Amino acid sequence: MGKKIVAALFVAFIIVLPSFSQPYHQYIDPFIGSEGEGHIFIGPSVPFGMVKPGPDNNKYSNSGYVSDSLVPIFGFSQIHVSGTGGGAKYGNISLMPYTGQFDMYDEGSIFCDERAETSYYGVKLKKWNIDVELTTTAKASFHRYVFSLGKKGVKVDAGAFLDEGNLPDSREAQHLVGSEIEIVSDYAVRGYNRVRGGWNNGTAYTVYFYAEFDQPFESFGTWKGNDVFKSVESQADTGEKTGAYMSFGENSSDTVQVKIGISFLSSLKAKQNLESEISHWNFDRVLNEGQNLWEEMISRIEIDESATYEQKVMFYTGLYHTMLMPVDRTGENPLWLSPKPYYDDFYALWDTYRTSHPLLTLITPSRQADIVNCLIDIYKFEGYMPDARSGNYNGRTQGGSNADVLIADAFVKGLPGVNYGTGLHAMLKNANIPPGGNEEKEGRGGLTDYNSLGYVSTRFVRAGNRTLEYALNDYCIAAVAKGLGRNGEYRRFLKQSDNWKNLWRDIEHEGSRGFIMPKDAAGNWVDSIQCDRKDGRVSYVQYDPLAQEWPICVCWWCGFFYEGTSWEYSLFVPHDVPGLIDQCGGSNAFQKRLDTFFENSYYNVANEPSFLSPCLYHWIGRPELSSKRVHQIIDDNYNISRSGIPGNDDSGSMSSWLAFHMMGFYPNAGHSYYLLNTPYFKETVIHQENGNDFIIRAENLSENNCYIQSAILNGKSYNKAWIEHNNIVAGGELIFIMGSKPSSWGHEIMPPQDIK
Repeated sequence: MGKKIVAALFVAFIIVLPSFSQPYHQYIDPFIGSEGEGHIFIGPSVPFGMVKPGPDNNKYSNSGYVSDSLVPIFGFSQIHVSGTGGGAKYGNISLMPYTGQFDMYDEGSIFCDERAETSYYGVKLKKWNIDVELTTTAKASFHRYVFSLGKKGVKVDAGAFLDEGNLPDSREAQHLVGSEIEIVSDYAVRGYNRVRGGWNNGTAYTVYFYAEFDQPFESFGTWKGNDVFKSVESQADTGEKTGAYMSFGENSSDTVQVKIGISFLSSLKAKQNLESEISHWNFDRVLNEGQNLWEEMISRIEIDESATYEQKVMFYTGLYHTMLMPVDRTGENPLWLSPKPYYDDFYALWDTYRTSHPLLTLITPSRQADIVNCLIDIYKFEGYMPDARSGNYNGRTQGGSNADVLIADAFVKGLPGVNYGTGLHAMLKNANIPPGGNEEKEGRGGLTDYNSLGYVSTRFVRAGNRTLEYALNDYCIAAVAKGLGRNGEYRRFLKQSDNWKNLWRDIEHEGSRGFIMPKDAAGNWVDSIQCDRKDGRVSYVQYDPLAQEWPICVCWWCGFFYEGTSWEYSLFVPHDVPGLIDQCGGSNAFQKRLDTFFENSYYNVANEPSFLSPCLYHWIGRPELSSKRVHQIIDDNYNISRSGIPGNDDSGSMSSWLAFHMMGFYPNAGHSYYLLNTPYFKETVIHQENGNDFIIRAENLSENNCYIQSAILNGKSYNKAWIEHNNIVAGGELIFIMGSKPSSWGHEIMPPQDIK
């Protein structure tokens, strides 16, 4: 199965120096996942940083980038997301160095000598032989351009953004609202870019900037729309694209540096951010400070020195991806004033609640508490917590109200500093009040059906996964309500958490019995799905457990399930796996079903609803089969190449799934326990914020000795294939004794039903 501290201070604790041969951040490779469907952002960032400057060579790529040096880079913009799918977002305020005369229609340059490491990106623009280097702080970026020939120039495009829509309201595209630019001195330029739309079809957001050069420019000009104005200092906002270009004299330095402060409030605030975060012109100092921030974060998990280079790179890059989003915009909220932290770019909780946020709860629980409080604060000021949010706007909901899971996960794990009382109010708002209007924005779509029928009927889109996810969300409400002494709500929502059974149809497919299937509002099972009308004709798709009517028959968001089949979703009952096993006919039938699921390739490694599926063998007392599946999935689908992530990384979801399993344990979000599996490392040490270390040691681990024979927790025999969060928080040591053959370890005591 398995082929494969630098001192860190946090508030009031000190982490012990490790014996690793080099800094942990040296094992981060930002290029992993940049090819294929990973959509990873390759430019520099600090942990949860608001500003992410990077190369743009594809306006329709989510990260602005495709890994092809023959596709010209047309600029380096300051705001990006990472690992997302759907329509692109951001790509605002683009800078581009050039030589010769300014040409606003220039298509950019092919490139070579591309480099990326933690907090750094570098590339050579072949057309002009210009070397570009980027680094960043949380709210300001630092560009360094090294010219070698010709007249030096830089253009600042205040009208730039990704995924520009051709039609006024084209879905998921971004649309210009306005831009403005002003030359304020022979060193500085400021302005803003105002755009609406993107993946979440959001209202307008504004990115303000203040850019300062390290030397004066000799001449300049501005543009608006298609017109260029030499020596004109400003272009006011009239709803068109604007920009400026600066030329530097023959006697100027061949190295031109520019710092860009960014704000979502004003250009003056952007200037303030720049001055407070980069008050000097030392590029390497900014780079080192950024790398130190990453070192402080990722060194909180120390893996064994004997791990292979590939394992180290996969693991620490996975941690890195998990901390690129959401972004910390505390002090940059243009919508309301609040003393609470403010985060944006939850893209989307449907993806990240499963693994990313549980990993943050271990690595940086104080920040996870801030994130949860932010979600509650959004509810207080806007009426609903988001399931996704970007550009200061809620949307889109892919299924459930999954902020509920984050609150419950924090609650059952005892995360301090969260306002759980108000959090429960926010959860109850999701469960009781239909959002009305655009049900893709927030809340629970189809709630009227769910609360009256006990399921979402086919008169609402995504009825299947909505019903399943609402049942999980209701379980999470019950968990918090019980803990807060709200017994009436506890009983109501615990009962509703069984609503998934109302879509369980007793049919057989590929030797397995019982599947989540569509039902109309009258309670009748639906055997075929009507396609969208085309040329006045109506067609139907026969619905079986492998049917996929989207996007060939109905829109991507309009199917019975979101991005999945009934074979996948019928295994998604994470809050009641014993009940699921009963519905499937018992343990033997369930094992056969799981084997069919994986061996017939019904499992989709890139699909979040199946994240827990490889571990479901735990509930029939066969954790060694879970470990076998997990290691097969990792070995077959993850690697350190540019295409080393199977599908969209989804804001770190795929990467955090990997990181957990490489350590040998895995969360069931909304529950207080972790499932134990065969790790990839002989030793993992989790250095916690509370000062306690938790050590996982696998004695005799090798490619051949890949089965857990027994376990010891803090010196005592441990026969459970799961462990509670409070065991980890208290610190201690979990030892796995490994062997070459399967054993009976973990076969007797199943994972707990937390609140039943």
